[in-house]
Amino acid sequence: MAIEQFDVTIIGSGPGGYVAAIRAAQLGLKVAIVEKDKRLGGTCTLRGCIPTKQLLMSAHVYEQMQHAADFGVEATGIQLSFANVQKRKDKVVMKNSKGIEYLMKKNKIAAFSGTGKLSLPGEIEVTQGEGKKETVNTKNIIIATGSVVRPIPGFDTDGQRVVNSDHILELKEIPKSLIVMGAGAVGVEFASVYSRFGAETTIVELLPRLVPLEDEEVSKELEKSFRKRGLKSQVDTKLEKLERSEKGVVVSGKTSKGEAVKLEAEMLLVAVGRMPYTEGLGLEGTKIKVEKGFIQIDQFQQTGEKGVYAIGDVVPTPLLAHLASREGIVAAEHIAGHKDVRPINLRLVPNCTYCDPEVASVGLTEAKAREMGYEVKLGKFPFSASGKARILGEEEGFVKIVSEAKYDEILGLHIIGPHATELIAEACVAMQLESTAEELGRTMHAHPTVSEAVMEAAEGVHGLAVHI
Repeated sequence: MAIEQFDVTIIGSGPGGYVAAIRAAQLGLKVAIVEKDKRLGGTCTLRGCIPTKQLLMSAHVYEQMQHAADFGVEATGIQLSFANVQKRKDKVVMKNSKGIEYLMKKNKIAAFSGTGKLSLPGEIEVTQGEGKKETVNTKNIIIATGSVVRPIPGFDTDGQRVVNSDHILELKEIPKSLIVMGAGAVGVEFASVYSRFGAETTIVELLPRLVPLEDEEVSKELEKSFRKRGLKSQVDTKLEKLERSEKGVVVSGKTSKGEAVKLEAEMLLVAVGRMPYTEGLGLEGTKIKVEKGFIQIDQFQQTGEKGVYAIGDVVPTPLLAHLASREGIVAAEHIAGHKDVRPINLRLVPNCTYCDPEVASVGLTEAKAREMGYEVKLGKFPFSASGKARILGEEEGFVKIVSEAKYDEILGLHIIGPHATELIAEACVAMQLESTAEELGRTMHAHPTVSEAVMEAAEGVHGLAVHI
């Protein structure tokens, strides 16, 4: 059965898809969205950002309560109810998904339940349950199908002893011990959650340091913080073999120096990344180019096929929800013929990791800036010198600014410490406006706040930080 004509139809309702749909509707276009899941929101809302961060929040509260006496609050009999932690997570996820449903109705966006497949030109075939199909007629298409967990040969997950990032969200009990394979954002976040819930946790990373995409000093600080909390790190190590034992799992491998490594735990979390989900999209025989699984696009998110755009985890940009949303806006504005469509500057995309302590960054690392030939000047301010951080009882970490010497332009800003994922927004604004370190340092910040650390780091570029 054919459906009425739409100006644009989006396949996928994650943070890229639903934001693109709303922006297109705001610009006067007739919009439809196709979603294969029973609920709207995509991986981020249902199995990614939102549930993970809720678990992290519960873990943070649990840890704070155990140190309540440090603040003069006598709290006895503190217990963790993991079943209720999971209930709260599910409640928050459902509320967010319902919120997206409301936004679709508010913006008069038609929502189709089923799996979308391109039928060019100008059609999407939607397959519903029991093989029922319908055709959506559309002038433009935005592919926003997201990503799935990347399988690792020899480390097949079973949802019990060997789990992936989807499985670990649905655990009924906390494992006594956990090995986390991969020290990127997913790995260190879940390690942070379950170590605080009481699991003896070890992170194993192929590269020489934790969060390897971050500035090297941040990686060192995070490893030190984890070690202080009893969270072990085994970096520069390649795991080669997985065995299931009566007690759980045994993994073995070697360091880059050839040293043998063998670890045993009740559970293994395979957290080594995700891959684009384009299965069944019908890209074969089209002009859409796919390289290493990613759909190739231009600066306006256009594919090689006229009227077909792609955004989010299916394109070769960082797999981040906020970037997917911005890409969706660019695509929608370009489709609508908006006069001022601004391509995304990938150097200004913030990275946030919600472990404890939090990590956030935007722009170039010190090493990358030097590699690109910049004459670098640095400013660094420790949270141990921050009055507000001391009040919070969270004095670990620092703010580090990478600027270039000639024009004083801020090239990158890196934070590890309290509220890092919120503080990074200030750096994004400063860099968007091409601020200098001097200008940021002269910007008045309220006292006492942890944001003062950003000001002092900027002042530190010129040796003017006051509190160190």
